[in-house]
Amino acid sequence: MASCSHQCQCFIHSALLSECLCAGTTLGCYSGLLTWETQCIMALAEVYWDHQIPLPKLAAVQAKVTVALVALLCFINSYDGEFVFDDSEAIVNNKDLKPTTPLNNIWSNDFWGSNLSSNSSHKSYRPLTVLTFRLNYLLAGGLHPVGFHVLNIILHAVISALMIDVFAILIGGLAYDEKGRILNHAPKTSLLAALFFAAHPVHTESVAGIVGRADLLCALFFQLSFLTYCKAFNRGTDGNDRFSVHWVMVSLLLCAAAMLCKEQGITVLLLRRGLLTRLTLMGLGGLSMLYARWRIMGTGPPAFTEVDNPASFAENIFLRIVNYNYYYCLNAWLLLCPWWLCFDWSMGCVPLIKSATDWRMVWLLLIWCVLIGLISQALCSQDSQRRRTLTLGLVLLVVPFLPASNIFFRVGFVIAERVLYLSSAGYCLLLAYSLGHCCCRWKLLCVLVLALLCVYVARCALRSYQWRSERSLFTSALSVCPLNAKVHYNVGKNLADRGNSTAAIQYYREAVRLHPTYVHAMNNLGNILKERNELVEAEQLLSKAVAIQPDFAAAWMNLGIVQNSLQKFEEAEQSYWNAIRFRKKYPDCYYNLGRLYADQNRHVDALNAWRNATMLKPEHSLAWNNMVILLDNTGNLGQAELIGREALKLLPNDHTIMFSLANVLGKLQKYKESEAFFLHALRINPNAASCHGNLAVLYHRWGKLELAEKHYELSLKLDPEAPGTRDNYNMLRRKLDQLKRSTP
Repeated sequence: MASCSHQCQCFIHSALLSECLCAGTTLGCYSGLLTWETQCIMALAEVYWDHQIPLPKLAAVQAKVTVALVALLCFINSYDGEFVFDDSEAIVNNKDLKPTTPLNNIWSNDFWGSNLSSNSSHKSYRPLTVLTFRLNYLLAGGLHPVGFHVLNIILHAVISALMIDVFAILIGGLAYDEKGRILNHAPKTSLLAALFFAAHPVHTESVAGIVGRADLLCALFFQLSFLTYCKAFNRGTDGNDRFSVHWVMVSLLLCAAAMLCKEQGITVLLLRRGLLTRLTLMGLGGLSMLYARWRIMGTGPPAFTEVDNPASFAENIFLRIVNYNYYYCLNAWLLLCPWWLCFDWSMGCVPLIKSATDWRMVWLLLIWCVLIGLISQALCSQDSQRRRTLTLGLVLLVVPFLPASNIFFRVGFVIAERVLYLSSAGYCLLLAYSLGHCCCRWKLLCVLVLALLCVYVARCALRSYQWRSERSLFTSALSVCPLNAKVHYNVGKNLADRGNSTAAIQYYREAVRLHPTYVHAMNNLGNILKERNELVEAEQLLSKAVAIQPDFAAAWMNLGIVQNSLQKFEEAEQSYWNAIRFRKKYPDCYYNLGRLYADQNRHVDALNAWRNATMLKPEHSLAWNNMVILLDNTGNLGQAELIGREALKLLPNDHTIMFSLANVLGKLQKYKESEAFFLHALRINPNAASCHGNLAVLYHRWGKLELAEKHYELSLKLDPEAPGTRDNYNMLRRKLDQLKRSTP
């Protein structure tokens, strides 16, 4: 027997039940539509079908711990993975993570470290997410991926556990016991839905990919905002509704935090119901956040290209809508059957529907039939509890997906598994609720439910293992999206980074074949061909790349390098200046321009170009070293010494600059200082044959013949073909022989 807030007693006897339930506060506070007696009857029905789910009935803490452990089991093998794919731009190359960068920068830059006012910015304003990356960096003392991955896995476990409370409210309405705990009138269903969420393979990108933390943090604050809003009102023991403005304001702050982690956090406001006062507060808060967000991003949407989202560039509005709906079908399929997963779905992975006779139109009809069926059940069912669960499940499925739907603005992707993280909660709720009812009719389904959970766990383990390295991640996509040019490009880039240029060429060529205007693939392929001295084809590819995208600064610079190698000096100079015109701060281009001028004996121009490179990038070792060498070769030893010492103040451990400065000091007969720099350089790089050889020359001039002999021999041992060293050594041997003969 249980006491209810109406001071009534409810006796329920059933072969399936061993306890008395009262739903007096469970549904009334949320909908206000049902009498207490009806709610008691519904509680009996709820427990009846909930009892059939093949899971044990656990206490609240036990259930949450179980779900958290399943979440950890699914993704724990990604804890020591590398930085992969988008992690490079958002973390490795993002200066906002470094302690030397002012903390205020995260509030004015986007998720990728670019200023929000820049035309190239994606306008992804997620400062709280970037702040957690920065904390990871500080705690680990640098870019060590383990800490980043571990925090992602823990966040997913916490979110999965909290989903039990969210599902309990969505299924059974809102009520708290005397200790403030949420009453759960369908504990097995809530547990099953949370287990599905914890183990859903579509979450792998959000958990195993570190940039997915934006989705994780957004989901966490989304949950807390929703639960806090629900806590803002409750029915007291006197039967009266109580409402707390304080908790509503806290809910709004948590909603703002969710939006500062990822944009879709604002959608939690659309899950709210209540009296006009509450809705007015939430509406004003939401509008204020949207306005602030719009102002921060520069009151303009980001600029995307046709490659990012080809359907949004279709001129025919009918075909645009059809393709958007086909994308929705594919997202639904990823939730229903998350077997074909890919890190990127752009650039030919999903061919556009260009005709109403395309067979894929069947999927559009199917998804809308299913949606209409669910909506009709949600609106027309005689069972109030079913209406509420289906309605709120659909809302949780659809609403968080709206920012990615292309309805309000164009997005920069075709399909992104990360954006399904929150929406999958709605799917898991609908799935668990449906299976609970079906298990009452078909006992065999109980076995299938457990089998499905096991398949989810196994698939998560496999997929999270694939996310451990770029090599396995990119290779896994070849079987899912063989028509995706970006997949072939990334496989080729990974192979090139590992030194397998022959295999990389094949993938780059395939990327260009699949997407003939893929300028980045052309640029990388041209670079490899340049290194292999296949200069003519390299020039053709790079020329085509800049013709397609005239502001592609890197391709202009690489074209200049190839033209310089082909001794097309005027064209090379023009290519370099084009690169600088499109990228004002381009130290590498100034460095290569200096090399071109040096080859033409335009020494002053070369020095100016290298000086520009060091001004833009003070740690540009090659530019500093080339200035010292050029001044040395042209007899400007004093200036060469000054430049070398200036460089070593900025780069105190650069052995190449030490070597060049030591040569200059030796020519200036500053033997002691020269020796010190040579020896320091050798401590850093003891196997440098040229350094041993030049130190031997210094000792030879200095008259320290035994030391000279020692270092000549070390140099020849490291490099028997070192130019001039053998002749100098032979000269020293003759001198030593003469000294021996002349000694009495």
